[in-house]
Amino acid sequence: MTGQKQPTAIGELPSGEPQADTLTPVAVTRLTWALFVASLGAVAGQALGWWPSLPSAGPFAIDGLTLLLWVVVTFFAGIVNSYSRRYMAGSRGIERFFGRTFGFTLVVMVLAAADHALLFAAAWLAMGLVMADLIGHVRGWPQAQSAARYARRYFLASSALLAVAVAVVWLETGATTVAGFAAAADSLPATTVFAVSGALVLAAMIQSALLPFHGWLLGSMTAPTPASALMHAGFVNAGGILLLRFSPVVTAEPSVMLAIVLVGAVSALGGKLLKSVQTDVKRRLGCSTVGQMGFMIMQAGLGFFGAAITHLILHGFYKAYKFLSAGSRVERTSPNPNADEGALGPVGGAVTLLSAIAGGAVFATITGKGAGLDSGALLLLIVVLTTLHAARTSLSQTDLSAPVRIGAIPLVFLPAIALYGAVYRSVGVVLRDVPLVTAPAELTVGHAVVAAAFLVAYLAIETGAYRRSRRLYVALLNATRPPSATLLTATEDYNEY
Repeated sequence: MTGQKQPTAIGELPSGEPQADTLTPVAVTRLTWALFVASLGAVAGQALGWWPSLPSAGPFAIDGLTLLLWVVVTFFAGIVNSYSRRYMAGSRGIERFFGRTFGFTLVVMVLAAADHALLFAAAWLAMGLVMADLIGHVRGWPQAQSAARYARRYFLASSALLAVAVAVVWLETGATTVAGFAAAADSLPATTVFAVSGALVLAAMIQSALLPFHGWLLGSMTAPTPASALMHAGFVNAGGILLLRFSPVVTAEPSVMLAIVLVGAVSALGGKLLKSVQTDVKRRLGCSTVGQMGFMIMQAGLGFFGAAITHLILHGFYKAYKFLSAGSRVERTSPNPNADEGALGPVGGAVTLLSAIAGGAVFATITGKGAGLDSGALLLLIVVLTTLHAARTSLSQTDLSAPVRIGAIPLVFLPAIALYGAVYRSVGVVLRDVPLVTAPAELTVGHAVVAAAFLVAYLAIETGAYRRSRRLYVALLNATRPPSATLLTATEDYNEY
Protein backbone atom coordinates (compact mmCIF):
# COMPACT_ATOMS: atom_id res chain seq x y z
CA MET A 1 0.00 0.00 0.00
CA THR A 2 1.21 3.51 0.83
CA GLY A 3 3.73 2.56 3.49
CA GLN A 4 1.79 4.43 6.19
CA LYS A 5 2.10 2.86 9.61
CA GLN A 6 -0.05 3.04 12.70
CA PRO A 7 1.63 3.03 16.12
CA THR A 8 1.63 -0.39 17.72
CA ALA A 9 -0.36 -0.64 20.96
CA ILE A 10 -0.58 -4.11 22.45
CA GLY A 11 -0.99 -5.03 26.10
CA GLU A 12 -2.67 -3.70 29.18
CA LEU A 13 -3.83 -0.14 29.59
CA PRO A 14 -1.36 2.01 31.56
CA SER A 15 -1.95 1.95 35.29
CA GLY A 16 -1.67 4.82 37.72
CA GLU A 17 -2.03 8.40 36.61
CA PRO A 18 -3.14 8.78 32.97
CA GLN A 19 -0.59 10.13 30.55
CA ALA A 20 -1.22 13.30 28.59
CA ASP A 21 -2.40 11.48 25.49
CA THR A 22 -4.96 9.45 27.49
CA LEU A 23 -6.58 12.28 29.43
CA THR A 24 -9.43 12.75 26.94
CA PRO A 25 -10.52 9.08 26.80
CA VAL A 26 -10.45 8.77 30.60
CA ALA A 27 -12.28 12.05 31.18
CA VAL A 28 -14.95 11.33 28.55
CA THR A 29 -15.53 7.81 29.87
CA ARG A 30 -15.92 8.93 33.46
CA LEU A 31 -18.14 11.85 32.55
CA THR A 32 -20.38 9.60 30.45
CA TRP A 33 -20.80 7.14 33.31
CA ALA A 34 -21.62 10.04 35.63
CA LEU A 35 -24.37 11.12 33.23
CA PHE A 36 -25.69 7.55 33.23
CA VAL A 37 -25.89 7.42 37.03
CA ALA A 38 -27.70 10.78 37.10
CA SER A 39 -30.14 9.69 34.39
CA LEU A 40 -30.83 6.39 36.14
CA GLY A 41 -31.59 8.22 39.35
CA ALA A 42 -33.97 10.54 37.52
CA VAL A 43 -35.86 7.61 35.95
CA ALA A 44 -36.14 5.89 39.32
CA GLY A 45 -37.49 9.05 40.90
CA GLN A 46 -40.02 9.56 38.13
CA ALA A 47 -41.19 5.93 38.19
CA LEU A 48 -41.59 5.96 41.97
CA GLY A 49 -43.47 9.26 41.91
CA TRP A 50 -40.96 11.20 43.97
CA TRP A 51 -42.02 14.37 42.13
CA PRO A 52 -45.49 15.11 40.68
CA SER A 53 -44.27 16.62 37.43
CA LEU A 54 -41.02 16.74 35.52
CA PRO A 55 -39.27 20.08 34.96
CA SER A 56 -39.59 21.89 31.66
CA ALA A 57 -37.84 25.07 30.66
CA GLY A 58 -37.83 27.10 27.46
CA PRO A 59 -37.31 24.89 24.40
CA PHE A 60 -37.01 21.75 26.53
CA ALA A 61 -39.67 19.45 27.98
CA ILE A 62 -38.53 16.50 30.07
CA ASP A 63 -40.90 13.54 30.19
CA GLY A 64 -40.63 9.80 30.72
CA LEU A 65 -39.35 9.17 27.20
CA THR A 66 -36.63 11.78 27.71
CA LEU A 67 -35.37 10.17 30.88
CA LEU A 68 -35.56 6.66 29.45
CA LEU A 69 -33.56 7.64 26.36
CA TRP A 70 -31.02 9.43 28.53
CA VAL A 71 -30.43 6.22 30.46
CA VAL A 72 -30.12 4.17 27.27
CA VAL A 73 -27.78 6.48 25.37
CA THR A 74 -25.48 7.18 28.33
CA PHE A 75 -25.27 3.47 29.18
CA PHE A 76 -24.41 2.50 25.61
CA ALA A 77 -21.95 5.37 25.29
CA GLY A 78 -20.33 4.43 28.60
CA ILE A 79 -19.84 0.85 27.44
CA VAL A 80 -18.51 1.98 24.05
CA ASN A 81 -16.10 4.48 25.60
CA SER A 82 -14.82 1.96 28.12
CA TYR A 83 -14.31 -0.58 25.32
CA SER A 84 -12.72 2.02 23.02
CA ARG A 85 -9.98 2.97 25.48
CA ARG A 86 -8.27 -0.27 24.53
CA TYR A 87 -9.68 -0.66 21.01
CA MET A 88 -8.52 2.81 19.91
CA ALA A 89 -5.26 2.79 21.88
CA GLY A 90 -2.42 3.97 19.66
CA SER A 91 -4.68 5.58 17.07
CA ARG A 92 -3.64 9.04 15.95
CA GLY A 93 -7.24 10.21 16.12
CA ILE A 94 -8.14 8.82 19.55
CA GLU A 95 -8.93 12.20 21.12
CA ARG A 96 -11.03 13.20 18.12
CA PHE A 97 -12.86 9.87 18.31
CA PHE A 98 -13.74 10.32 21.97
CA GLY A 99 -14.74 13.90 21.34
CA ARG A 100 -17.16 12.73 18.63
CA THR A 101 -18.64 9.96 20.79
CA PHE A 102 -19.25 12.39 23.65
CA GLY A 103 -20.68 14.95 21.24
CA PHE A 104 -23.00 12.29 19.84
CA THR A 105 -24.15 11.40 23.36
CA LEU A 106 -24.94 15.02 24.17
CA VAL A 107 -26.77 15.58 20.88
CA VAL A 108 -29.02 12.54 21.42
CA MET A 109 -29.75 13.75 24.95
CA VAL A 110 -30.73 17.15 23.54
CA LEU A 111 -32.94 15.47 20.91
CA ALA A 112 -34.69 13.44 23.61
CA ALA A 113 -35.46 16.59 25.62
CA ALA A 114 -36.15 19.02 22.76
CA ASP A 115 -39.66 20.45 22.61
CA HIS A 116 -39.17 23.43 20.33
CA ALA A 117 -39.50 22.30 16.72
CA LEU A 118 -36.36 24.09 15.54
CA LEU A 119 -34.26 22.60 18.33
CA PHE A 120 -35.60 19.12 17.61
CA ALA A 121 -34.81 19.45 13.89
CA ALA A 122 -31.36 20.92 14.62
CA ALA A 123 -30.51 18.07 17.00
CA TRP A 124 -31.68 15.54 14.39
CA LEU A 125 -29.36 17.14 11.82
CA ALA A 126 -26.41 17.38 14.23
CA MET A 127 -26.85 13.73 15.20
CA GLY A 128 -26.50 12.68 11.55
CA LEU A 129 -23.47 14.87 10.92
CA VAL A 130 -21.61 13.56 13.97
CA MET A 131 -22.38 9.96 13.04
CA ALA A 132 -21.18 10.55 9.46
CA ASP A 133 -17.93 11.90 10.88
CA LEU A 134 -17.54 8.76 13.00
CA ILE A 135 -18.12 6.60 9.93
CA GLY A 136 -15.24 8.41 8.22
CA HIS A 137 -13.08 8.53 11.33
CA VAL A 138 -9.89 7.33 9.59
CA ARG A 139 -8.85 10.40 7.64
CA GLY A 140 -6.27 8.67 5.42
CA TRP A 141 -8.61 5.90 4.29
CA PRO A 142 -10.33 6.82 0.98
CA GLN A 143 -13.03 4.18 1.43
CA ALA A 144 -13.91 5.52 4.88
CA GLN A 145 -14.21 9.05 3.55
CA SER A 146 -16.41 7.85 0.69
CA ALA A 147 -18.65 5.98 3.15
CA ALA A 148 -18.92 9.11 5.28
CA ARG A 149 -19.96 11.24 2.30
CA TYR A 150 -22.47 8.61 1.20
CA ALA A 151 -24.04 8.37 4.66
CA ARG A 152 -24.05 12.15 5.07
CA ARG A 153 -26.20 12.55 1.95
CA TYR A 154 -28.78 10.18 3.43
CA PHE A 155 -28.75 11.97 6.78
CA LEU A 156 -29.14 15.38 5.13
CA ALA A 157 -32.12 14.04 3.17
CA SER A 158 -33.69 12.74 6.39
CA SER A 159 -33.16 16.11 8.07
CA ALA A 160 -34.65 17.92 5.07
CA LEU A 161 -37.78 15.74 5.21
CA LEU A 162 -38.15 16.42 8.93
CA ALA A 163 -37.71 20.14 8.30
CA VAL A 164 -40.45 20.05 5.66
CA ALA A 165 -42.82 18.28 8.05
CA VAL A 166 -42.09 20.75 10.85
CA ALA A 167 -42.45 23.76 8.54
CA VAL A 168 -45.82 22.62 7.17
CA VAL A 169 -47.33 22.00 10.61
CA TRP A 170 -45.86 25.27 11.87
CA LEU A 171 -47.46 27.23 9.02
CA GLU A 172 -50.80 25.42 9.35
CA THR A 173 -51.20 25.70 13.12
CA GLY A 174 -48.83 28.41 14.31
CA ALA A 175 -47.50 25.99 16.95
CA THR A 176 -43.75 26.06 17.49
CA THR A 177 -43.29 23.05 19.78
CA VAL A 178 -43.64 19.29 19.43
CA ALA A 179 -46.25 19.36 22.20
CA GLY A 180 -48.09 22.10 20.28
CA PHE A 181 -48.05 19.99 17.13
CA ALA A 182 -49.60 17.11 19.07
CA ALA A 183 -52.34 19.33 20.47
CA ALA A 184 -53.18 20.76 17.04
CA ALA A 185 -53.06 17.46 15.13
CA ASP A 186 -56.86 17.05 15.11
CA SER A 187 -57.30 20.40 13.37
CA LEU A 188 -55.05 19.59 10.41
CA PRO A 189 -56.70 18.97 7.01
CA ALA A 190 -56.44 15.43 5.65
CA THR A 191 -54.12 16.49 2.82
CA THR A 192 -51.76 18.12 5.32
CA VAL A 193 -51.78 15.03 7.50
CA PHE A 194 -50.86 12.86 4.53
CA ALA A 195 -48.06 15.21 3.44
CA VAL A 196 -46.59 15.62 6.91
CA SER A 197 -46.93 11.95 7.78
CA GLY A 198 -45.29 10.95 4.49
CA ALA A 199 -42.30 13.20 5.20
CA LEU A 200 -42.01 11.92 8.78
CA VAL A 201 -42.22 8.27 7.74
CA LEU A 202 -39.59 8.74 5.02
CA ALA A 203 -37.29 10.51 7.50
CA ALA A 204 -37.75 7.62 9.94
CA MET A 205 -37.11 5.04 7.21
CA ILE A 206 -33.85 6.69 6.17
CA GLN A 207 -32.57 7.05 9.73
CA SER A 208 -33.47 3.46 10.61
CA ALA A 209 -31.95 2.10 7.36
CA LEU A 210 -35.19 0.52 6.18
CA LEU A 211 -35.42 -0.75 2.62
CA PRO A 212 -34.63 0.77 0.17
CA PHE A 213 -32.51 3.19 2.25
CA HIS A 214 -30.27 0.54 3.78
CA GLY A 215 -27.25 1.31 1.62
CA TRP A 216 -25.75 3.84 4.02
CA LEU A 217 -25.72 1.29 6.85
CA LEU A 218 -24.03 -1.44 4.78
CA GLY A 219 -21.51 1.10 3.53
CA SER A 220 -20.75 2.35 7.05
CA MET A 221 -18.67 -0.67 8.04
CA THR A 222 -15.52 1.39 7.57
CA ALA A 223 -16.39 2.98 10.91
CA PRO A 224 -14.50 1.74 13.96
CA THR A 225 -16.47 -1.15 15.45
CA PRO A 226 -17.32 0.85 18.62
CA ALA A 227 -18.92 3.50 16.41
CA SER A 228 -21.07 0.80 14.80
CA ALA A 229 -22.19 -0.24 18.29
CA LEU A 230 -22.90 3.39 19.20
CA MET A 231 -25.25 3.67 16.22
CA HIS A 232 -27.77 1.71 18.28
CA ALA A 233 -27.79 4.31 21.04
CA GLY A 234 -30.60 6.40 19.63
CA PHE A 235 -29.44 6.78 16.02
CA VAL A 236 -30.37 3.91 13.74
CA ASN A 237 -33.38 3.28 16.00
CA ALA A 238 -34.34 6.95 16.07
CA GLY A 239 -37.12 6.29 13.55
CA GLY A 240 -39.27 4.84 16.33
CA ILE A 241 -38.53 7.83 18.55
CA LEU A 242 -39.54 10.24 15.78
CA LEU A 243 -42.84 8.45 15.14
CA LEU A 244 -43.67 8.42 18.85
CA ARG A 245 -42.96 12.13 19.26
CA PHE A 246 -45.25 12.89 16.32
CA SER A 247 -47.71 10.06 16.99
CA PRO A 248 -50.79 12.35 17.23
CA VAL A 249 -50.11 13.40 13.62
CA VAL A 250 -49.30 10.01 12.05
CA THR A 251 -52.21 8.25 13.83
CA ALA A 252 -54.76 10.76 12.54
CA GLU A 253 -55.21 8.76 9.31
CA PRO A 254 -55.61 4.95 9.57
CA SER A 255 -54.25 4.50 6.05
CA VAL A 256 -50.97 6.12 7.12
CA MET A 257 -50.63 3.65 9.97
CA LEU A 258 -51.31 0.75 7.61
CA ALA A 259 -48.62 2.07 5.27
CA ILE A 260 -46.18 2.16 8.19
CA VAL A 261 -46.98 -1.49 8.93
CA LEU A 262 -46.38 -2.34 5.27
CA VAL A 263 -42.97 -0.64 5.00
CA GLY A 264 -41.94 -2.21 8.29
CA ALA A 265 -42.99 -5.67 7.10
CA VAL A 266 -41.02 -5.29 3.86
CA SER A 267 -37.85 -4.38 5.77
CA ALA A 268 -38.37 -7.07 8.41
CA LEU A 269 -38.47 -9.71 5.69
CA GLY A 270 -35.92 -8.03 3.48
CA GLY A 271 -33.37 -7.79 6.28
CA LYS A 272 -33.61 -11.55 6.88
CA LEU A 273 -33.11 -12.23 3.17
CA LEU A 274 -30.20 -9.82 2.82
CA LYS A 275 -28.44 -11.39 5.79
CA SER A 276 -28.65 -14.84 4.20
CA VAL A 277 -26.20 -13.93 1.40
CA GLN A 278 -23.64 -12.12 3.54
CA THR A 279 -20.36 -13.63 4.72
CA ASP A 280 -18.84 -10.51 6.29
CA VAL A 281 -19.55 -10.50 10.04
CA LYS A 282 -20.30 -6.79 10.39
CA ARG A 283 -22.46 -6.63 7.25
CA ARG A 284 -24.47 -9.60 8.51
CA LEU A 285 -25.11 -7.62 11.66
CA GLY A 286 -26.06 -4.60 9.55
CA CYS A 287 -28.58 -6.65 7.56
CA SER A 288 -29.97 -7.97 10.82
CA THR A 289 -30.44 -4.39 11.98
CA VAL A 290 -32.41 -3.62 8.81
CA GLY A 291 -34.78 -6.47 9.65
CA GLN A 292 -35.09 -5.62 13.33
CA MET A 293 -35.80 -1.96 12.62
CA GLY A 294 -38.52 -3.20 10.28
CA PHE A 295 -40.12 -5.02 13.20
CA MET A 296 -39.83 -1.87 15.31
CA ILE A 297 -41.56 0.26 12.66
CA MET A 298 -44.27 -2.40 12.30
CA GLN A 299 -45.02 -2.13 16.01
CA ALA A 300 -45.29 1.64 15.70
CA GLY A 301 -47.63 1.24 12.71
CA LEU A 302 -49.85 -1.07 14.74
CA GLY A 303 -50.20 1.72 17.29
CA PHE A 304 -48.02 0.16 19.97
CA PHE A 305 -45.36 2.84 20.26
CA GLY A 306 -44.38 1.58 23.71
CA ALA A 307 -43.61 -1.80 22.17
CA ALA A 308 -41.49 -0.06 19.52
CA ILE A 309 -39.48 1.76 22.22
CA THR A 310 -39.07 -1.51 24.14
CA HIS A 311 -37.89 -3.20 20.95
CA LEU A 312 -35.34 -0.52 20.12
CA ILE A 313 -33.92 -0.63 23.66
CA LEU A 314 -33.59 -4.42 23.85
CA HIS A 315 -32.33 -4.68 20.27
CA GLY A 316 -29.85 -1.89 20.99
CA PHE A 317 -28.42 -3.86 23.91
CA TYR A 318 -28.19 -7.02 21.83
CA LYS A 319 -26.73 -5.48 18.70
CA ALA A 320 -24.21 -3.30 20.55
CA TYR A 321 -22.93 -6.45 22.24
CA LYS A 322 -22.78 -8.30 18.90
CA PHE A 323 -20.75 -5.53 17.25
CA LEU A 324 -18.32 -5.21 20.15
CA SER A 325 -17.78 -8.98 20.13
CA ALA A 326 -17.67 -9.26 16.33
CA GLY A 327 -13.94 -10.09 16.34
CA SER A 328 -14.56 -13.30 18.25
CA ARG A 329 -16.94 -14.48 15.54
CA VAL A 330 -14.27 -14.56 12.82
CA GLU A 331 -13.18 -18.14 12.17
CA ARG A 332 -10.68 -19.50 9.69
CA THR A 333 -12.65 -22.54 8.58
CA SER A 334 -13.56 -24.16 5.29
CA PRO A 335 -17.19 -24.73 4.30
CA ASN A 336 -18.41 -28.27 4.93
CA PRO A 337 -21.51 -29.06 2.87
CA ASN A 338 -22.01 -32.29 4.81
CA ALA A 339 -22.01 -30.63 8.23
CA ASP A 340 -24.98 -31.27 10.50
CA GLU A 341 -27.11 -28.13 10.59
CA GLY A 342 -28.86 -29.18 13.74
CA ALA A 343 -32.14 -30.35 12.20
CA LEU A 344 -34.04 -32.45 14.72
CA GLY A 345 -36.92 -33.67 12.58
CA PRO A 346 -40.57 -33.61 13.63
CA VAL A 347 -39.84 -33.66 17.38
CA GLY A 348 -37.74 -30.51 17.20
CA GLY A 349 -40.30 -28.87 14.92
CA ALA A 350 -43.16 -29.69 17.28
CA VAL A 351 -41.28 -28.38 20.33
CA THR A 352 -40.37 -25.19 18.47
CA LEU A 353 -43.94 -24.52 17.35
CA LEU A 354 -45.45 -25.25 20.77
CA SER A 355 -42.85 -23.04 22.47
CA ALA A 356 -43.67 -20.18 20.09
CA ILE A 357 -47.41 -20.49 20.78
CA ALA A 358 -46.80 -20.74 24.52
CA GLY A 359 -44.54 -17.68 24.32
CA GLY A 360 -47.35 -15.73 22.69
CA ALA A 361 -49.72 -16.81 25.44
CA VAL A 362 -47.27 -15.71 28.14
CA PHE A 363 -46.84 -12.32 26.46
CA ALA A 364 -50.61 -11.82 26.13
CA THR A 365 -51.15 -12.76 29.78
CA ILE A 366 -48.51 -10.35 31.10
CA THR A 367 -49.26 -7.38 28.85
CA GLY A 368 -52.94 -7.87 28.01
CA LYS A 369 -52.12 -7.30 24.32
CA GLY A 370 -53.52 -9.54 21.62
CA ALA A 371 -56.65 -10.62 23.47
CA GLY A 372 -59.00 -8.47 21.36
CA LEU A 373 -59.76 -8.13 17.68
CA ASP A 374 -57.53 -5.16 17.08
CA SER A 375 -53.96 -4.59 15.93
CA GLY A 376 -52.80 -6.19 19.17
CA ALA A 377 -53.43 -9.55 17.50
CA LEU A 378 -50.75 -8.70 14.93
CA LEU A 379 -48.40 -7.59 17.69
CA LEU A 380 -48.93 -11.01 19.26
CA LEU A 381 -48.16 -12.64 15.89
CA ILE A 382 -44.83 -10.79 15.79
CA VAL A 383 -43.97 -12.12 19.26
CA VAL A 384 -44.86 -15.68 18.23
CA LEU A 385 -42.78 -15.49 15.04
CA THR A 386 -39.84 -13.98 16.92
CA THR A 387 -39.95 -16.81 19.45
CA LEU A 388 -40.22 -19.33 16.62
CA HIS A 389 -37.14 -17.93 14.90
CA ALA A 390 -35.10 -17.77 18.12
CA ALA A 391 -36.05 -21.34 19.01
CA ARG A 392 -35.10 -22.66 15.57
CA THR A 393 -31.78 -20.81 15.75
CA SER A 394 -31.04 -22.40 19.11
CA LEU A 395 -31.92 -25.85 17.78
CA SER A 396 -29.37 -25.39 15.00
CA GLN A 397 -26.53 -25.20 17.55
CA THR A 398 -24.81 -28.57 17.42
CA ASP A 399 -22.52 -28.17 20.43
CA LEU A 400 -25.12 -29.87 22.63
CA SER A 401 -26.94 -33.16 22.23
CA ALA A 402 -30.36 -33.26 20.63
CA PRO A 403 -32.33 -34.04 23.85
CA VAL A 404 -30.64 -31.17 25.68
CA ARG A 405 -31.39 -28.73 22.87
CA ILE A 406 -35.03 -29.78 22.67
CA GLY A 407 -35.56 -29.63 26.40
CA ALA A 408 -33.88 -26.25 26.71
CA ILE A 409 -36.28 -24.52 24.32
CA PRO A 410 -39.26 -24.06 26.69
CA LEU A 411 -36.98 -23.66 29.72
CA VAL A 412 -35.10 -20.77 28.13
CA PHE A 413 -37.57 -19.00 25.88
CA LEU A 414 -40.70 -18.91 28.02
CA PRO A 415 -38.89 -17.04 30.83
CA ALA A 416 -37.31 -14.79 28.17
CA ILE A 417 -40.75 -13.88 26.79
CA ALA A 418 -41.98 -13.27 30.32
CA LEU A 419 -39.03 -10.93 30.88
CA TYR A 420 -39.80 -9.13 27.62
CA GLY A 421 -43.40 -8.65 28.70
CA ALA A 422 -42.28 -7.32 32.07
CA VAL A 423 -39.89 -4.86 30.41
CA TYR A 424 -42.69 -3.76 28.09
CA ARG A 425 -44.96 -3.04 31.04
CA SER A 426 -42.16 -1.21 32.86
CA VAL A 427 -41.51 0.97 29.81
CA GLY A 428 -45.24 1.74 29.73
CA VAL A 429 -45.05 2.95 33.32
CA VAL A 430 -42.11 5.23 32.54
CA LEU A 431 -43.90 6.59 29.43
CA ARG A 432 -47.23 7.20 31.16
CA ASP A 433 -46.97 10.98 30.65
CA VAL A 434 -46.24 10.67 26.90
CA PRO A 435 -49.30 11.08 24.63
CA LEU A 436 -50.48 8.15 22.49
CA VAL A 437 -47.97 5.56 23.64
CA THR A 438 -50.66 3.00 22.82
CA ALA A 439 -53.17 3.60 20.03
CA PRO A 440 -54.28 0.20 18.69
CA ALA A 441 -56.15 0.30 15.40
CA GLU A 442 -59.13 -1.76 14.35
CA LEU A 443 -58.26 -4.65 12.08
CA THR A 444 -59.11 -4.07 8.43
CA VAL A 445 -58.93 -6.06 5.24
CA GLY A 446 -55.64 -4.31 4.55
CA HIS A 447 -54.20 -5.55 7.85
CA ALA A 448 -55.35 -9.08 7.04
CA VAL A 449 -53.72 -9.00 3.59
CA VAL A 450 -50.43 -7.65 4.96
CA ALA A 451 -50.44 -10.19 7.80
CA ALA A 452 -51.17 -13.12 5.48
CA ALA A 453 -48.50 -12.09 2.97
CA PHE A 454 -46.01 -11.51 5.77
CA LEU A 455 -46.70 -14.90 7.33
CA VAL A 456 -46.33 -16.75 4.02
CA ALA A 457 -43.09 -14.95 3.17
CA TYR A 458 -41.74 -15.45 6.71
CA LEU A 459 -42.36 -19.19 6.61
CA ALA A 460 -40.80 -19.40 3.14
CA ILE A 461 -37.66 -17.78 4.53
CA GLU A 462 -37.59 -19.89 7.68
CA THR A 463 -37.97 -23.13 5.75
CA GLY A 464 -35.36 -22.12 3.16
CA ALA A 465 -37.76 -22.33 0.21
CA TYR A 466 -36.39 -19.04 -1.14
CA ARG A 467 -33.01 -20.68 -1.80
CA ARG A 468 -34.42 -22.43 -4.85
CA SER A 469 -34.41 -19.18 -6.83
CA ARG A 470 -31.06 -18.22 -8.35
CA ARG A 471 -32.56 -14.99 -9.62
CA LEU A 472 -33.47 -14.02 -6.05
CA TYR A 473 -29.98 -14.90 -4.87
CA VAL A 474 -28.39 -12.59 -7.44
CA ALA A 475 -30.87 -9.82 -6.59
CA LEU A 476 -30.01 -10.11 -2.91
CA LEU A 477 -26.29 -9.98 -3.64
CA ASN A 478 -26.78 -6.81 -5.67
CA ALA A 479 -28.99 -5.27 -2.97
CA THR A 480 -26.37 -5.87 -0.28
CA ARG A 481 -23.47 -4.46 -2.25
CA PRO A 482 -22.57 -1.02 -0.88
CA PRO A 483 -21.17 1.70 -3.18
CA SER A 484 -18.00 0.50 -4.86
CA ALA A 485 -16.03 3.50 -3.56
CA THR A 486 -16.53 2.24 0.01
CA LEU A 487 -15.18 -1.25 -0.72
CA LEU A 488 -11.62 -2.41 -0.26
CA THR A 489 -10.09 -4.02 -3.32
CA ALA A 490 -7.56 -5.97 -1.25
CA THR A 491 -8.11 -7.37 2.22
CA GLU A 492 -4.51 -6.46 3.10
CA ASP A 493 -5.66 -2.84 3.23
CA TYR A 494 -7.26 -3.58 6.60
CA ASN A 495 -3.77 -3.95 8.04
CA GLU A 496 -2.99 -0.43 6.90
CA TYR A 497 -5.88 1.21 8.71
